[in-house]
Amino acid sequence: MIRRFFLFFALVFLLPLGTHAAWWQWQSRAPDWARADWSSAALLPAPAIAPEASVHVFAARVGRWRGVFAHHSWVVVKEKDAAAYTRFDVVGWGNPVRVNVRVADGRWYGNVPELVGEIKGQAAEALIPRIREAVKSYGYSDYGSYAAWPGPNSNSFVQHILAEVPELGRALPPTAIGKDWRESGLYAGFTPSRTGLQASLYGLAGFTFGWVEGVEINLLGLVAGFDLQRPALKLPGWGRVGL
Repeated sequence: MIRRFFLFFALVFLLPLGTHAAWWQWQSRAPDWARADWSSAALLPAPAIAPEASVHVFAARVGRWRGVFAHHSWVVVKEKDAAAYTRFDVVGWGNPVRVNVRVADGRWYGNVPELVGEIKGQAAEALIPRIREAVKSYGYSDYGSYAAWPGPNSNSFVQHILAEVPELGRALPPTAIGKDWRESGLYAGFTPSRTGLQASLYGLAGFTFGWVEGVEINLLGLVAGFDLQRPALKLPGWGRVGL
């Protein structure tokens, strides 16, 4: 049984992670924070030409070697007829919860973000007040409460919002390290979307089965599985690989 477990771990977790690490080494990347591109990736329209309310969830690869296996995620909202977007992040310096720390659709450490999900119109209008309340209710907003691994971090924060507002109906990428972190230790209950069940031990080991989250096996924060809602594989390092 022990040999089978290690064989399973090597094939399902270490092999994808290793191949992505090799691929990552060949990519052009910013050498440091100061020289990275943090500008807009032009994924959102100007508020003046898109007056309707909207909610957007973004995720982008983090910088340097950590980009091999991890994404950073954030939430953007815009009320109807608002003159600007509002971006909510958790970061690893100072007070963790930040508002408009970067451009709403900005690159993260030079990496173009992916749109995890969005809602527009009246549905967004109804959800934005609840999102703002979820930001306020996040329990790890004090200086020094951020931990890159296993959490709480930026992905723990966005997962909190998704759990408080399950109508958003999207799951973070499998490479959003920290999304399954639980301070209480052992957790067994509904998934954040309320469409399935999840069991987790501090976010370091667990299993998820849900329509929105798909099927996920979590070991040491690395996730493998497959997406049910939008068919795709979920691989450590590579993330979501659409079929």
